[in-house]
Amino acid sequence: MEEGPKWSSAEGTGVLVCRYLVIERDFGAMVDRHKVVIIGGGFGGLDAARALKNAPVDVTLIDRRNYHLFQPLLYQVATGALSPADIASPLRHILRKQKNTRVLLAEAVEIDTESRKVRLKDGEAPYDSLVIAAGAQNYYFGHDHWGEYAPGLKTIEDATRIRRRILMAFEEAEKETDPDRIRVLLTFVVIGGGPTGVELAGTLGEIAFDALRRDFRRIDPAKARIILIDSLERILPTYHPTLSARATRALEKKFKVTVKTGWMVSEINADTVTIKRGEETENIRARSVLWAAGVKASPMGNLLSRRARIETDRMGRIKVNSDLSVPGYPEIFVVGDLAYLNDREWTPLPGTAPVAKQEGQYVARLIRRRLKGKATGPFHFRNFGIMATIGKKYAVADFGFLKISGYIGWLAWLFVHLM
Repeated sequence: MEEGPKWSSAEGTGVLVCRYLVIERDFGAMVDRHKVVIIGGGFGGLDAARALKNAPVDVTLIDRRNYHLFQPLLYQVATGALSPADIASPLRHILRKQKNTRVLLAEAVEIDTESRKVRLKDGEAPYDSLVIAAGAQNYYFGHDHWGEYAPGLKTIEDATRIRRRILMAFEEAEKETDPDRIRVLLTFVVIGGGPTGVELAGTLGEIAFDALRRDFRRIDPAKARIILIDSLERILPTYHPTLSARATRALEKKFKVTVKTGWMVSEINADTVTIKRGEETENIRARSVLWAAGVKASPMGNLLSRRARIETDRMGRIKVNSDLSVPGYPEIFVVGDLAYLNDREWTPLPGTAPVAKQEGQYVARLIRRRLKGKATGPFHFRNFGIMATIGKKYAVADFGFLKISGYIGWLAWLFVHLM
């Protein structure tokens, strides 16, 4: 460090203070560094935080829960195959080696775009760059009261609630003497033929026809009815039709699941699901109904939309620019399930973990390059494939150039999820 001009003895203290500040600036301790606030510790938020490791920024990760949830395996918690601890990792532990990152257990209630602050229930967090990765929640298409009878699967609490409902159905059936009542208790309806619904239905079949087969004396778990319902003409609609057909055959033959496609749910109550197809109506009596049919953006989307006066789609997702920034606010980014972006291959991009991870990493790279005065091209999703498991040792995987199913597909699914 070069010395500045010599000051008079009366200003000797000032010389020391001046040098101290410069030294501190060299080591970064007193530099007002670029502040990055990330809302949400899911795949998008966490990957953005991790990609900013060693960057000349101060990162604050805010989440209402202090753990990262591996949602692709949430259905296994719901069906008792895994415990919650197996798929939940403390955010502080994951980020413990990142000296430029802190984790706040808090809830964001407002975004002040003018003063660039995130208002929390118990404080505030100023930002220079804001990354919103608040995720999604269950959506019942305007019938929110269905949630009381048909829990969705987005959180650990949802999973444990579903697990209790499934296991208690068998327990209550064991005590029941009325055959009609036993039939209702042992009927399980899964609504939604996407990956989550297919995985739930297949695992339920595995439970009923294998895991619990010898555990009861008065009832036969193998007499359980498992019904998968979807309004579209085939399950797994984002997969190649060949894989959808294979998944349907596996569910019906291997796991004894009744697949009903082309049926729309019109009502759900305590023990009945009403479905329609054209003029045809059917009532399915069931105590256990599981929802996997739809999600919508978290309330953070509406909050930001009102504050920044920006457009959302009908699911409440923020329509972002090609660099994932919010129109009119280049310092605010939205990633993951909350972002609506049309891409070259997908229109719009699906709400999956690979999309969220790539978006989080892209935003972190963009922030790094901005600080260096460099430009960054638009975000493009690299599709490495999609896969879904259907019970034990059976899965389907679509890698574009390669489509596999069965045991080999399950091995591929297992390898990817372990990684």
